[in-house]
Amino acid sequence: MDYSATNIQLWSFVIQMGIIAVCIMFANLLRNNIPAIKKSLMPVAVIAGFFMLFLKLLNIVKIDVNIMEELVYHCIALGFIAMSLRVPVEKTERKGDRVGLKSGALIVGTYLVQAVFGLIVTILLSYTIKPGFFKAAGVLLCMGYGQGPGQANNIGGTYEALGFVGGRSFGLALAAAGYLCACIVGVIILNMLRKRGKLSCLNSKADDDLTVGFFQDKNEIPVSDSIDKLSIQICMVLVVYLVTYLATRVITAGIGALSEGLADTLNTLLWGFNFIIGAGVAMLTRSVLEWGKKKKLIVRQYQNNYLLNRISGFFFDIMIVAGIASINPEDLSGQWFPFAILAIGGGIFTWIWLAYICKKIYADYYYEGLISMYGMMTGTIGSGILLLREIDPQFNTPAANNLVSGSSFAIILGIPMLILVGLAPKSTTLCFVTLLLAALYWLLLFLLILKLKNKKIKK
Repeated sequence: MDYSATNIQLWSFVIQMGIIAVCIMFANLLRNNIPAIKKSLMPVAVIAGFFMLFLKLLNIVKIDVNIMEELVYHCIALGFIAMSLRVPVEKTERKGDRVGLKSGALIVGTYLVQAVFGLIVTILLSYTIKPGFFKAAGVLLCMGYGQGPGQANNIGGTYEALGFVGGRSFGLALAAAGYLCACIVGVIILNMLRKRGKLSCLNSKADDDLTVGFFQDKNEIPVSDSIDKLSIQICMVLVVYLVTYLATRVITAGIGALSEGLADTLNTLLWGFNFIIGAGVAMLTRSVLEWGKKKKLIVRQYQNNYLLNRISGFFFDIMIVAGIASINPEDLSGQWFPFAILAIGGGIFTWIWLAYICKKIYADYYYEGLISMYGMMTGTIGSGILLLREIDPQFNTPAANNLVSGSSFAIILGIPMLILVGLAPKSTTLCFVTLLLAALYWLLLFLLILKLKNKKIKK
């Protein structure tokens, strides 16, 4: 085997990871030594991501976009698997609150708010200052902001085949704008809330106050035995991810055997949301380990919450840097006026809706729930975690888990959205019908959220 630099396949991934590491270290140096940056609450990973993007645009370093996109895809799942493997800490919580279902209704409701606003904008433009503009283009707002670049690319390509010139680039541009909205506007909002004294969780527990119990529970495996405790945690995460891959492959193969048409619709969705399946497998694994302890089949506790938090933090940091570095500004070319209205208005209306509805759902941790959902519903689930870590670094609130459980319910509640997305570009009449149906479905989900009232808090 050739181990020299000419073997690009051997060294490419290592070089890209090295560039990410250098950017993170440099960003950390900037944040720790420049007071203005430190006060801005801009996370190190975001600084590193934009620094890496800057180097890419100046052609100082060569960034492999494919590797960056692969890192984003895998790190989301690995981060949530590590989080889901943690042993639950006994704490005050709501019993029978159906927060997952309400979070799912909130997520799909946000898609609909974005779709309704987007369709109103593009329909009005097509009849006024931009005659002939593709009326259904507004649907791409909820694809780019709500679901990220993957779905924006797919639906944009479909609309392009139906007559929307530059539809794929338009969708990707909205996805890039949404991610920037999550990272930049989200941080600005954090600063505003901090100045108003709203962020009580901003200052995490000081190192001097930490006890042994913070780092490990009773009856855990030794810190260093014949195998290091950290190695055990990483192995558990990787094994769960392998099972996730196998489970998803079996499910998609089964759907394909039943119906090719159904497979074309669902299989891409399942692979795109593999972090949900991964989190489910991780929680099942955790339940099996707990059952084994109760039956005396397992003597020691294998999970260490502190190390699993650090592992998830590592994957989320890498994911954020890679996600920002993979942004392609060329996708923002063309259709500037409609794009600007959708991008700016989408961020504003998404905030207004979430600021109101999150009070109904996350009364006990309003700002954590609001900030994390805003990050996800303008960018990706990773940007939601990114903002949440600034005010809840140890994930002490259920906000992070709500992103996963809510996304699970959103897959089911979002099935009508698939119909609306396909209906809108068929004709002008169907575009108006889509607008009406989207508004009615949003009203239905809104009433569902209000009906599922909060239960009394129990221990």
